Order: sequence, then structure tokens, then C-alpha cells
Amino acid sequence: MSLTLAGIITGLVWASTPQQTPPIFNPGAPGEASRVISAAEAVNMSRTGFVEADVRFMQHMIAHHSQAVDMVALMPDRAASPTVRLLGERIAQSQAAEMALMEEWLLARGLPVAAADPHAGHHGMNHAPADPNMPLMPGMLSPAQMTALAAASGPAFDRLFLEGMIRHHQGALDMVETLLSDPDTAEDPMLSDFASSVTADQSAEILRMQSILSEL
Repeated sequence: MSLTLAGIITGLVWASTPQQTPPIFNPGAPGEASRVISAAEAVNMSRTGFVEADVRFMQHMIAHHSQAVDMVALMPDRAASPTVRLLGERIAQSQAAEMALMEEWLLARGLPVAAADPHAGHHGMNHAPADPNMPLMPGMLSPAQMTALAAASGPAFDRLFLEGMIRHHQGALDMVETLLSDPDTAEDPMLSDFASSVTADQSAEILRMQSILSEL
């Protein structure tokens, strides 16, 4: 079958012309639009493996979030400031949603939700601390501090709540920093996004709480 000169030229032009790569779309979260991502981002998002440190982080963060929700649950009969009440409600809603997300991540991989080493933040302890002044993990309130918070009311409660929650949030930021200090961790896209959101959201809430505390 013979080819015309025009056909040959057309073929050469087509072959020498860079072909446009079709866009890669990443579906957004519920209620959010999809977005176009680069090939490099697509490769990174395909890395869905996890390591033991990722699992411990999620398990420990569930316990960490759970105490924050417990702290807010003390507010109805104790808090005096409407601003503190509203802040607490938002924190509880946010952290409860994140707990559900973390539990789903673990269960989807056939992993237990509860950590086998809940006191890993204290030099590998695997039993309940005898000292009531020792928190379960860094940033969390100790049993004695939770008892003091439950016994307070009015402005005293508001102040203790804010001071405690600021430390609590800082502890979560430290947990994220520890996780990300290991180059082998947080390769799973969902876990990586979650760690980033914890840093952004809780850093902003710390600033907000510090501002409220300064006005009490």
C-alpha cells in the first residue's frame, strides 16, 4: 500500500508533536469538588502502605482525642463562659469525627482500634501508671488533673479547661511531629492528610484558646 507525500508529512508532524497528557482527577471529599493533580501527586497518592509507627500513631491519637471529648463532656454543669462552651462543643465535634475516621482506617486494614501499648509515650510502659499525676501519654491530663477539672466550676473551670486543652493540643502536635520525623511513616495519603489537618486545626485552636484565656 503506497503512502502519499502529504500522508508521510502528516505522520511525521504528528509523531514529532508532543502529545497532551490527559488530566488526572482526584475525587474530593464528600461535598467537595474534584481537583486536577500532577503525575507526581498521583504516584504519591498510590503509596498506600503503612508501617507499625503509623498504626501506633492512629491508635494513640484515638485515645488522645477521647480524653478531649471527655473534657468537653464536663462542661454543661460547670462552664461559665459561653465562648468557652462554644469552643468546647466545636472541639468535641471535630475530634469525634476524627476518631471515627481513624477507627475506620484501622478497621479497614484489619487492625485493632485499641493500642497494645497505650503508655508508649512513657518509655514503653505497658501497664497503668501508679502515679495519679502521670498522664496516659504526653499532652493528656493526668487522672489527678481530670479529677481537679471535674471538681471545678464557673470561671475556675473555664481556666482549667483552657489550660488543659492547650496542653492537650500541644501534645497532639508533638505526636504528629514524632510521626513525621521518621521518613518511612505517613506514606498513606489519608494518614498524611489527617496528620496535616491535625497540625493546622489544633495550632489554630491553641491560638484561639490562648486569646480567650487572656481575657478571662
